[in-house]
Amino acid sequence: MTSATRTYEVVTYGCQMNVHDSERLTGLLEEAGYVRAPEDEQADVVVFNTCAVRENADNKLYGNLGHLAPVKAKKPGMQIAVGGCMAQKDRDTIVKRAPWVDVVFGTHNIGSLPVLLERARVQEEAQVEILESLEVFPSTLPTRRESAYAAWVSVSVGCNNTCTFCIVPSLRGKEKDRRPGDILAEVRALVAEGVTEVTLLGQNVNSYGVEFGDRQAFSKLLRACGEIEGLERVRFTSPHPAEFTDDVIAAMAETPNVMHQLHMPLQSGSDRVLRAMRRSYRSSKFLGIIDRVREAMPDAAITTDIIVGFPGETEEDFQATLDVVRRSRFAGAFTFQYSPRPGTPAATMDDQVPPDVVKSRYERLAALANEVAWEENKALVGRRVELMVAEGEGRKDTATQRLSGRGPDNRLVHFTPDLSGVSTPLDQPESVGRPESVGRAESRPIRPGDMVTVEITYAAPHHLVADGPVVAVRRTRAGDAWEARQGASASTGASVGLGMPSVGVPAPLSTAPACG
Repeated sequence: MTSATRTYEVVTYGCQMNVHDSERLTGLLEEAGYVRAPEDEQADVVVFNTCAVRENADNKLYGNLGHLAPVKAKKPGMQIAVGGCMAQKDRDTIVKRAPWVDVVFGTHNIGSLPVLLERARVQEEAQVEILESLEVFPSTLPTRRESAYAAWVSVSVGCNNTCTFCIVPSLRGKEKDRRPGDILAEVRALVAEGVTEVTLLGQNVNSYGVEFGDRQAFSKLLRACGEIEGLERVRFTSPHPAEFTDDVIAAMAETPNVMHQLHMPLQSGSDRVLRAMRRSYRSSKFLGIIDRVREAMPDAAITTDIIVGFPGETEEDFQATLDVVRRSRFAGAFTFQYSPRPGTPAATMDDQVPPDVVKSRYERLAALANEVAWEENKALVGRRVELMVAEGEGRKDTATQRLSGRGPDNRLVHFTPDLSGVSTPLDQPESVGRPESVGRAESRPIRPGDMVTVEITYAAPHHLVADGPVVAVRRTRAGDAWEARQGASASTGASVGLGMPSVGVPAPLSTAPACG
């Protein structure tokens, strides 16, 4: 079998950066002649793009590799590649623990994957290639976007922070910034293809510009995105409280297409623990940011990351975290039980918190975070919200006969696609701003990427429901792009397998603590 007919599958673990890297890996493979494997067939090449932030990431990878060993033994020519943060960390350990792996590549050389696969095939031995620094900025590589209507755009890679719990800086390297013109050119090209929402992505986006000497570069970038015609929604993740400045708040408040949504990692509400984590801010500064954001944007939805059970955390420290959660009124909190990561300073600290104490605190924190989020969501019942219709966001949509979408604040809303009361015509291209044709709304289906206005009827801690008739529908170029892609891919019926719950709009938050 030649490379022109070989099939592939990419499996992704971890944060948004990994998901975006996987889009580049699929682009590289397809440029090299590989095609996606149909969902019901075993791929000839399986690529794992790995995470190294939490312990269960290791267990998940080696468990999946073990599952594939007998499959590969029965399928001549099958190849397995492991890349990403864990590959950068473990290197030769991977082929020692799983000798049936063919290729191991790191975070700095994802562009080498096709060559390494071919070299492993020809030489019939494993290829391990790990670089210590970035040779080519990943955004210059071929990319196959997972969504036709929403896209990640990297502004930087790497991180200059030295948080004691985090392995990412040692695996991704020091921060490297893209030039603003290159970023804006990519955004404009995406909009020309039909994308209407972009998420600016970096390990610490608000330090963007330090490398080329402009401390306000990120706020300028947000304002420049506001001038791109056809770009409806701009988001970013993740910032760092220590470097979050008022010029960014002003840009968010004053740029119409920058969404009033902010993911601000807290990690701990205890100043003593923050110091041990080597987080260069304290709870008062964090709360001050929250206050200034809400003063400028009263409707802002703020989410966070919190680690429970960091070494030396006392009950008093934990209570300080609960106090900050109560005061911050988070729309959502991603909470994590601390687990030691080899190679981080925290892994060798004294006073590791007993697992049963960590578990108890985690449950108490999660209960409070859910209670606060639920109260915040209940306040939205009765309001009308414009949603971007999403693909793959509602796991129960088929059973409930609903569709799903996200509001400007990134809250997930499941809605009933009842168009009986729609007075706004479906055919209203955003590029023109007026009806293209008028007719019964029910004659055209709602597509991912289209915009709908609904009234919220029910609130849960992690989602909202709109079960009344849809108020308005706006067909968009993004929906056109999604529909065109469906037609183009109908003959293959293939998809990338992601190890996280997102297929349509890029996931709004990471499933592991980010560098922020």
